[in-house]
Amino acid sequence: MSQKVLLTSKEIHIILHRLACQLLENHLDFSNTALIGIQPRGVFLAERLTKILRENYKVKDIELGFLDITFYRDDFGRGEKPLKANTTKIDFLVEDKNVVLIDDVLYTGRSIRAALTAIQSFGRPSDIELLTLIDRRFSRHLPIQPNYRGRQVDAINEEKVKVLWEENDGKDVVYLVNK
Repeated sequence: MSQKVLLTSKEIHIILHRLACQLLENHLDFSNTALIGIQPRGVFLAERLTKILRENYKVKDIELGFLDITFYRDDFGRGEKPLKANTTKIDFLVEDKNVVLIDDVLYTGRSIRAALTAIQSFGRPSDIELLTLIDRRFSRHLPIQPNYRGRQVDAINEEKVKVLWEENDGKDVVYLVNK
């Protein structure tokens, strides 16, 4: 198994600031916008973007939530080992809000489809957008595209994109892993 660095810590830092600026351009004061990280790995990206928006751009009152999609997945119960659920933490209604779903890697689109179904339990958003750090554009099973993307990657099916976060893995780096 070999791995190639797709993004270094410095490149991730630059991309996160660009994504934060794009969100700011489209949502201005965030008074009617909620950022929702998809469990488990989208949470790190959502928290990091929220921190940048608060500290660097002085955006106040950003609603941040975490959404578990385990029981909404179309492959739930199909694997050999049972899936473990994560915590959903959305302590606000999404009714009539602009919701930005956030995940680290967009691959087949199935996780996003599950998130679209799961978010309906918290109300009916007026608009839903998708932000991903990595967009694997040639691997889609569903017609889902991000509104905001950090980097587009052309990876063949045997290759895997692996995102490491400082908060969880001890360093920020994105690898392309060859099995």
